[in-house]
Amino acid sequence: MRTVGVEEELLLVDPDSGDPKALAAAVLARAAQDDPGQDVFEKELFGQMLEFATHPQSDMAALGDEIVRCRKEAARHAGQIGCGVAALATSPLPVSPALSVNDRYQWLAERFGIPTWEQLVCGCHVHVSVESDEEGVAVLDRLRPWLPVLRAISANSPFWQGRPTGYASYRSRVWNRWPSAGPTEPFGSAERYHRRVTDMVATGVILDEAMAYFDARLSARYPTVEIRVADVCLGAETAVLIATLCRALVETAAREWRAGRPAPDPGVSLLRLADWQAARYGLEEDLLDPVTLRPRRAPQVLRSLLEYTGDALTGNGDAARAEQAVEELLRTGNGAREQRRLLEHTGSLREVVTECVRRTQG
Repeated sequence: MRTVGVEEELLLVDPDSGDPKALAAAVLARAAQDDPGQDVFEKELFGQMLEFATHPQSDMAALGDEIVRCRKEAARHAGQIGCGVAALATSPLPVSPALSVNDRYQWLAERFGIPTWEQLVCGCHVHVSVESDEEGVAVLDRLRPWLPVLRAISANSPFWQGRPTGYASYRSRVWNRWPSAGPTEPFGSAERYHRRVTDMVATGVILDEAMAYFDARLSARYPTVEIRVADVCLGAETAVLIATLCRALVETAAREWRAGRPAPDPGVSLLRLADWQAARYGLEEDLLDPVTLRPRRAPQVLRSLLEYTGDALTGNGDAARAEQAVEELLRTGNGAREQRRLLEHTGSLREVVTECVRRTQG
Protein backbone atom coordinates (compact mmCIF):
# COMPACT_ATOMS: atom_id res chain seq x y z
CA MET A 1 0.00 0.00 0.00
CA ARG A 2 1.32 3.45 -0.91
CA THR A 3 2.34 5.72 1.94
CA VAL A 4 1.23 9.32 2.25
CA GLY A 5 2.79 12.29 3.99
CA VAL A 6 1.40 15.80 4.39
CA GLU A 7 3.12 19.15 4.73
CA GLU A 8 1.01 21.99 6.09
CA GLU A 9 1.83 25.68 6.36
CA LEU A 10 0.16 27.56 9.20
CA LEU A 11 -0.31 31.27 9.83
CA LEU A 12 1.05 32.69 13.10
CA VAL A 13 -1.32 35.26 14.58
CA ASP A 14 -2.07 37.21 17.70
CA PRO A 15 -4.74 35.07 19.39
CA ASP A 16 -6.73 38.11 20.50
CA SER A 17 -6.51 40.55 17.58
CA GLY A 18 -5.97 38.04 14.76
CA ASP A 19 -3.08 40.07 13.36
CA PRO A 20 -0.29 37.97 11.77
CA LYS A 21 2.86 37.87 13.91
CA ALA A 22 6.40 37.35 12.58
CA LEU A 23 7.41 34.97 15.36
CA ALA A 24 8.39 31.81 13.48
CA ALA A 25 12.00 31.95 14.69
CA ALA A 26 10.85 32.19 18.31
CA VAL A 27 8.35 29.35 17.87
CA LEU A 28 11.02 27.13 16.30
CA ALA A 29 13.43 27.97 19.13
CA ARG A 30 10.78 27.02 21.67
CA ALA A 31 10.06 23.76 19.83
CA ALA A 32 13.78 22.91 19.77
CA GLN A 33 14.05 23.67 23.48
CA ASP A 34 11.04 21.53 24.38
CA ASP A 35 11.97 18.67 22.03
CA PRO A 36 15.66 18.65 21.06
CA GLY A 37 16.20 16.93 17.75
CA GLN A 38 12.62 17.43 16.55
CA ASP A 39 12.35 17.52 12.77
CA VAL A 40 8.65 18.26 12.42
CA PHE A 41 8.59 22.08 12.25
CA GLU A 42 10.42 24.34 9.78
CA LYS A 43 10.50 28.00 8.90
CA GLU A 44 9.04 29.27 5.67
CA LEU A 45 9.47 32.27 3.38
CA PHE A 46 8.02 34.72 5.92
CA GLY A 47 8.23 34.97 9.66
CA GLN A 48 4.44 34.83 9.94
CA MET A 49 4.43 31.22 8.67
CA LEU A 50 5.27 27.87 10.24
CA GLU A 51 5.45 24.56 8.39
CA PHE A 52 5.19 21.01 9.67
CA ALA A 53 5.51 17.66 7.94
CA THR A 54 4.00 14.35 8.99
CA HIS A 55 5.75 11.02 8.74
CA PRO A 56 4.76 8.71 5.86
CA GLN A 57 1.61 6.81 6.80
CA SER A 58 -0.28 3.99 5.14
CA ASP A 59 -3.34 4.30 7.38
CA MET A 60 -5.47 7.40 6.88
CA ALA A 61 -6.75 7.40 10.45
CA ALA A 62 -3.15 7.46 11.68
CA LEU A 63 -2.37 10.27 9.25
CA GLY A 64 -5.32 12.27 10.58
CA ASP A 65 -4.19 11.71 14.15
CA GLU A 66 -0.70 12.97 13.28
CA ILE A 67 -2.00 16.08 11.53
CA VAL A 68 -4.09 16.93 14.59
CA ARG A 69 -1.16 16.21 16.90
CA CYS A 70 1.19 18.42 14.86
CA ARG A 71 -1.35 21.24 14.84
CA LYS A 72 -1.78 20.99 18.61
CA GLU A 73 1.99 20.92 19.14
CA ALA A 74 2.40 23.97 16.89
CA ALA A 75 -0.30 25.73 18.90
CA ARG A 76 1.39 24.76 22.18
CA HIS A 77 4.81 26.04 21.14
CA ALA A 78 3.27 29.23 19.73
CA GLY A 79 1.15 29.74 22.83
CA GLN A 80 4.23 29.74 25.03
CA ILE A 81 5.31 32.97 23.38
CA GLY A 82 1.86 34.52 23.23
CA CYS A 83 1.00 33.50 19.68
CA GLY A 84 -1.62 31.33 17.98
CA VAL A 85 -1.72 29.26 14.81
CA ALA A 86 -4.43 29.36 12.18
CA ALA A 87 -4.95 27.01 9.23
CA LEU A 88 -5.76 29.89 6.88
CA ALA A 89 -4.36 29.94 3.35
CA THR A 90 -4.22 33.75 3.29
CA SER A 91 -4.42 36.35 6.03
CA PRO A 92 -7.89 37.91 6.17
CA LEU A 93 -6.33 40.95 7.89
CA PRO A 94 -3.79 43.41 6.46
CA VAL A 95 -0.20 42.27 6.93
CA SER A 96 3.31 43.41 6.07
CA PRO A 97 5.27 40.20 5.43
CA ALA A 98 8.61 39.83 7.24
CA LEU A 99 11.13 37.91 5.13
CA SER A 100 12.84 35.07 7.00
CA VAL A 101 16.62 35.28 7.30
CA ASN A 102 17.82 33.00 4.52
CA ASP A 103 20.05 33.54 1.47
CA ARG A 104 17.60 31.73 -0.77
CA TYR A 105 14.66 33.84 0.36
CA GLN A 106 16.69 37.00 -0.11
CA TRP A 107 17.51 35.91 -3.68
CA LEU A 108 13.82 35.35 -4.40
CA ALA A 109 12.92 38.80 -3.10
CA GLU A 110 15.61 40.50 -5.16
CA ARG A 111 14.91 38.44 -8.27
CA PHE A 112 11.11 38.58 -8.42
CA GLY A 113 10.28 41.78 -6.56
CA ILE A 114 6.69 42.50 -5.50
CA PRO A 115 5.29 39.02 -6.32
CA THR A 116 7.66 37.56 -3.72
CA TRP A 117 6.26 39.86 -1.03
CA GLU A 118 2.75 38.72 -1.88
CA GLN A 119 3.56 35.07 -1.13
CA LEU A 120 2.39 35.04 2.48
CA VAL A 121 0.12 32.14 1.56
CA CYS A 122 -0.26 28.73 3.20
CA GLY A 123 -0.63 25.48 1.29
CA CYS A 124 -1.00 21.77 1.90
CA HIS A 125 1.35 19.51 -0.03
CA VAL A 126 0.67 15.77 -0.25
CA HIS A 127 3.46 13.25 -0.91
CA VAL A 128 2.42 9.83 -2.24
CA SER A 129 5.01 7.08 -2.67
CA VAL A 130 5.88 5.76 -6.12
CA GLU A 131 8.12 2.88 -7.16
CA SER A 132 10.29 4.82 -9.60
CA ASP A 133 10.65 8.12 -11.40
CA GLU A 134 9.18 6.46 -14.49
CA GLU A 135 6.04 5.47 -12.59
CA GLY A 136 5.98 8.91 -10.98
CA VAL A 137 6.00 10.77 -14.29
CA ALA A 138 3.35 8.44 -15.70
CA VAL A 139 1.23 9.36 -12.68
CA LEU A 140 1.86 13.09 -13.12
CA ASP A 141 0.76 12.91 -16.74
CA ARG A 142 -2.53 11.25 -15.76
CA LEU A 143 -3.34 13.39 -12.70
CA ARG A 144 -3.49 16.67 -14.56
CA PRO A 145 -7.25 17.01 -15.26
CA TRP A 146 -8.20 16.10 -11.68
CA LEU A 147 -6.01 18.60 -9.83
CA PRO A 148 -8.50 21.51 -10.09
CA VAL A 149 -11.04 19.35 -8.24
CA LEU A 150 -8.62 19.05 -5.32
CA ARG A 151 -8.19 22.83 -5.48
CA ALA A 152 -11.96 23.30 -5.15
CA ILE A 153 -12.25 20.88 -2.23
CA SER A 154 -9.47 22.58 -0.26
CA ALA A 155 -10.32 26.22 -1.09
CA ASN A 156 -9.72 28.23 2.09
CA SER A 157 -8.60 31.74 1.13
CA PRO A 158 -11.53 34.07 0.34
CA PHE A 159 -10.03 37.19 2.00
CA TRP A 160 -6.89 39.19 1.29
CA GLN A 161 -5.49 42.26 3.06
CA GLY A 162 -8.76 43.02 4.82
CA ARG A 163 -11.04 42.57 1.80
CA PRO A 164 -13.15 39.86 0.16
CA THR A 165 -11.49 38.68 -3.04
CA GLY A 166 -14.43 37.08 -4.82
CA TYR A 167 -12.36 33.87 -4.94
CA ALA A 168 -12.69 30.74 -2.85
CA SER A 169 -8.94 30.08 -3.27
CA TYR A 170 -7.21 33.40 -3.76
CA ARG A 171 -3.99 31.80 -2.55
CA SER A 172 -3.78 29.92 -5.85
CA ARG A 173 -4.03 33.15 -7.84
CA VAL A 174 -1.17 34.61 -5.83
CA TRP A 175 0.94 31.46 -6.04
CA ASN A 176 0.60 31.29 -9.82
CA ARG A 177 2.50 34.56 -10.13
CA TRP A 178 5.69 32.54 -9.92
CA PRO A 179 6.89 31.99 -13.50
CA SER A 180 7.33 28.25 -12.96
CA ALA A 181 3.97 27.57 -11.25
CA GLY A 182 0.82 25.96 -12.58
CA PRO A 183 -0.24 23.05 -14.77
CA THR A 184 2.17 21.34 -17.14
CA GLU A 185 1.97 19.51 -20.42
CA PRO A 186 2.46 15.70 -20.34
CA PHE A 187 6.12 14.72 -20.06
CA GLY A 188 5.92 11.18 -21.42
CA SER A 189 8.96 9.82 -19.60
CA ALA A 190 11.18 10.44 -16.61
CA GLU A 191 14.02 11.40 -18.93
CA ARG A 192 11.90 14.14 -20.53
CA TYR A 193 10.71 15.35 -17.14
CA HIS A 194 14.24 15.75 -15.80
CA ARG A 195 15.42 17.34 -19.04
CA ARG A 196 12.60 19.89 -18.81
CA VAL A 197 13.52 20.83 -15.24
CA THR A 198 17.21 21.05 -16.18
CA ASP A 199 16.35 23.31 -19.11
CA MET A 200 14.23 25.54 -16.86
CA VAL A 201 17.12 25.98 -14.43
CA ALA A 202 19.51 26.62 -17.33
CA THR A 203 17.46 29.64 -18.39
CA GLY A 204 18.59 31.41 -15.22
CA VAL A 205 15.02 32.56 -14.52
CA ILE A 206 14.65 30.17 -11.59
CA LEU A 207 17.30 29.34 -9.03
CA ASP A 208 17.25 25.53 -9.01
CA GLU A 209 15.04 22.48 -9.48
CA ALA A 210 13.23 23.17 -6.19
CA MET A 211 11.72 26.18 -7.97
CA ALA A 212 9.92 23.98 -10.51
CA TYR A 213 6.65 24.89 -8.80
CA PHE A 214 4.45 22.59 -10.86
CA ASP A 215 0.98 21.75 -9.55
CA ALA A 216 2.32 18.22 -9.14
CA ARG A 217 5.94 17.12 -9.44
CA LEU A 218 8.49 14.50 -8.50
CA SER A 219 9.90 15.19 -5.08
CA ALA A 220 13.62 15.98 -5.09
CA ARG A 221 14.00 14.56 -1.55
CA TYR A 222 11.70 11.54 -1.37
CA PRO A 223 10.54 8.70 -3.66
CA THR A 224 7.17 10.38 -4.04
CA VAL A 225 5.02 12.50 -6.27
CA GLU A 226 4.22 15.79 -4.56
CA ILE A 227 0.74 17.20 -5.21
CA ARG A 228 0.80 20.91 -4.43
CA VAL A 229 -2.55 22.42 -5.42
CA ALA A 230 -4.37 22.41 -2.09
CA ASP A 231 -4.84 25.35 0.23
CA VAL A 232 -4.08 24.52 3.81
CA CYS A 233 -7.45 23.25 5.04
CA LEU A 234 -9.27 24.76 7.98
CA GLY A 235 -10.34 21.35 9.27
CA ALA A 236 -7.89 18.49 9.64
CA GLU A 237 -10.58 16.16 8.31
CA THR A 238 -10.50 17.98 4.96
CA ALA A 239 -6.73 17.59 4.80
CA VAL A 240 -7.18 13.85 5.37
CA LEU A 241 -9.76 13.72 2.56
CA ILE A 242 -7.34 15.48 0.22
CA ALA A 243 -4.58 13.02 1.14
CA THR A 244 -6.94 10.06 0.69
CA LEU A 245 -8.00 11.25 -2.77
CA CYS A 246 -4.41 11.97 -3.76
CA ARG A 247 -3.34 8.42 -2.92
CA ALA A 248 -6.30 6.99 -4.81
CA LEU A 249 -5.55 9.16 -7.85
CA VAL A 250 -1.90 8.10 -7.82
CA GLU A 251 -2.81 4.41 -7.59
CA THR A 252 -5.46 4.72 -10.31
CA ALA A 253 -3.06 6.55 -12.62
CA ALA A 254 -0.30 3.98 -12.01
CA ARG A 255 -2.69 1.13 -12.84
CA GLU A 256 -3.72 2.85 -16.07
CA TRP A 257 -0.07 3.28 -17.02
CA ARG A 258 0.75 -0.37 -16.31
CA ALA A 259 -2.28 -1.40 -18.39
CA GLY A 260 -0.96 0.63 -21.32
CA ARG A 261 -3.74 3.21 -21.32
CA PRO A 262 -2.55 6.55 -22.76
CA ALA A 263 -2.56 9.66 -20.65
CA PRO A 264 -5.29 12.19 -21.42
CA ASP A 265 -3.92 15.25 -23.15
CA PRO A 266 -6.05 18.33 -22.48
CA GLY A 267 -4.12 21.45 -23.36
CA VAL A 268 -2.54 23.55 -20.64
CA SER A 269 -4.78 26.44 -21.69
CA LEU A 270 -7.88 24.39 -20.82
CA LEU A 271 -6.35 23.18 -17.55
CA ARG A 272 -5.65 26.77 -16.58
CA LEU A 273 -9.32 27.59 -17.17
CA ALA A 274 -10.40 24.59 -15.08
CA ASP A 275 -8.06 25.70 -12.32
CA TRP A 276 -9.36 29.27 -12.44
CA GLN A 277 -12.95 28.03 -12.20
CA ALA A 278 -12.08 25.91 -9.17
CA ALA A 279 -10.26 28.78 -7.49
CA ARG A 280 -13.00 31.29 -8.22
CA TYR A 281 -15.98 29.28 -6.99
CA GLY A 282 -14.69 26.33 -4.99
CA LEU A 283 -17.67 24.01 -4.59
CA GLU A 284 -20.33 26.73 -4.85
CA GLU A 285 -20.79 26.68 -8.64
CA ASP A 286 -19.93 24.47 -11.59
CA LEU A 287 -16.50 22.94 -12.01
CA LEU A 288 -15.06 21.92 -15.37
CA ASP A 289 -15.50 18.18 -15.68
CA PRO A 290 -12.03 16.53 -15.83
CA VAL A 291 -13.11 14.26 -18.69
CA THR A 292 -15.05 16.65 -20.92
CA LEU A 293 -13.65 20.03 -19.74
CA ARG A 294 -17.20 21.37 -19.82
CA PRO A 295 -19.20 22.84 -16.91
CA ARG A 296 -20.75 20.35 -14.53
CA ARG A 297 -22.21 20.69 -11.04
CA ALA A 298 -19.57 20.39 -8.34
CA PRO A 299 -21.32 17.55 -6.44
CA GLN A 300 -21.46 15.50 -9.63
CA VAL A 301 -17.76 16.08 -10.29
CA LEU A 302 -16.82 15.02 -6.76
CA ARG A 303 -18.89 11.86 -7.06
CA SER A 304 -17.25 11.18 -10.44
CA LEU A 305 -13.87 11.44 -8.71
CA LEU A 306 -14.99 8.83 -6.18
CA GLU A 307 -16.19 6.60 -9.01
CA TYR A 308 -12.99 7.06 -11.04
CA THR A 309 -10.80 6.13 -8.07
CA GLY A 310 -13.25 3.61 -6.61
CA ASP A 311 -11.12 0.48 -7.09
CA ALA A 312 -8.10 2.16 -5.50
CA LEU A 313 -10.15 3.54 -2.62
CA THR A 314 -11.60 0.10 -1.97
CA GLY A 315 -8.22 -1.59 -2.19
CA ASN A 316 -6.78 0.89 0.30
CA GLY A 317 -9.72 0.41 2.68
CA ASP A 318 -10.66 4.08 2.23
CA ALA A 319 -13.88 3.92 0.18
CA ALA A 320 -16.49 4.29 2.92
CA ARG A 321 -14.57 6.98 4.75
CA ALA A 322 -13.94 8.96 1.56
CA GLU A 323 -17.59 8.78 0.48
CA GLN A 324 -18.75 9.92 3.90
CA ALA A 325 -16.21 12.76 3.96
CA VAL A 326 -17.28 13.98 0.51
CA GLU A 327 -20.94 14.00 1.46
CA GLU A 328 -20.16 15.87 4.68
CA LEU A 329 -18.06 18.38 2.76
CA LEU A 330 -20.87 19.00 0.28
CA ARG A 331 -23.27 19.51 3.19
CA THR A 332 -21.15 21.84 5.35
CA GLY A 333 -18.78 23.42 2.81
CA ASN A 334 -15.04 23.95 2.60
CA GLY A 335 -12.92 26.47 4.48
CA ALA A 336 -13.83 29.33 2.16
CA ARG A 337 -17.52 28.83 2.82
CA GLU A 338 -16.91 28.60 6.56
CA GLN A 339 -14.85 31.81 6.64
CA ARG A 340 -17.58 33.65 4.74
CA ARG A 341 -20.20 32.23 7.07
CA LEU A 342 -18.22 33.43 10.09
CA LEU A 343 -17.90 36.92 8.62
CA GLU A 344 -21.62 37.06 7.94
CA HIS A 345 -22.31 35.97 11.52
CA THR A 346 -19.79 38.20 13.32
CA GLY A 347 -19.30 41.10 10.90
CA SER A 348 -15.59 41.11 11.78
CA LEU A 349 -12.59 39.64 10.00
CA ARG A 350 -10.78 39.70 13.34
CA GLU A 351 -13.45 37.43 14.75
CA VAL A 352 -13.05 35.19 11.71
CA VAL A 353 -9.34 34.76 12.44
CA THR A 354 -9.70 34.19 16.16
CA GLU A 355 -12.43 31.58 15.62
CA CYS A 356 -10.25 29.87 13.00
CA VAL A 357 -7.43 29.69 15.55
CA ARG A 358 -9.75 27.62 17.72
CA ARG A 359 -10.96 25.45 14.85
CA THR A 360 -7.43 24.75 13.58
CA GLN A 361 -6.85 22.34 16.46
CA GLY A 362 -10.09 20.46 15.81
